[in-house]
Amino acid sequence: MTVVEAAKTSDEVVTRPEVEDFLYAEAELLDEWRLPEWLELFTDDASYHIPPTDIPADARPEENLFYIADDRYRLGERVKRLMKRTAHAEYPHSKTSHQISNVRILSQGSGQAEVACNFTTYRTKDDFSNFFFGKLLYTLMISNREIKIKNKRVVLATNGLRRQTRISIIL
Repeated sequence: MTVVEAAKTSDEVVTRPEVEDFLYAEAELLDEWRLPEWLELFTDDASYHIPPTDIPADARPEENLFYIADDRYRLGERVKRLMKRTAHAEYPHSKTSHQISNVRILSQGSGQAEVACNFTTYRTKDDFSNFFFGKLLYTLMISNREIKIKNKRVVLATNGLRRQTRISIIL
């Protein structure tokens, strides 16, 4: 491998601590309701999925009804809505705390990394607190030491959402 090839390769791979820092920064943006900045973490062809809890984790939104199945455009529209005062479900905004743990790089190569981690998101709204927990599955794109989210899948570990009510926040 030449020096140029080695430099190119190092720009297209990430370490676990780099991924952890990225995910912690994502969580901070969500907790601080800096959703337009959070949206910038995504590639133009990104997807954000939350499948229901009673189907396999690898199910596709084309074949199943998902809680959320957004492409980048729809995710942008969701962010715009949530930032408006007319988004009654989230105005005033919930207080949230996104916790990330057990970060693992499952595979990487060609400027892409498959990442999994556990999450817990605590939310307080209208004197009621609840939480969501499960696994986050990411496809991250790496280019010139910059990390972007191509796919984010939130796999809830609950039996359903009845106790948590609705998903009006971004997990």
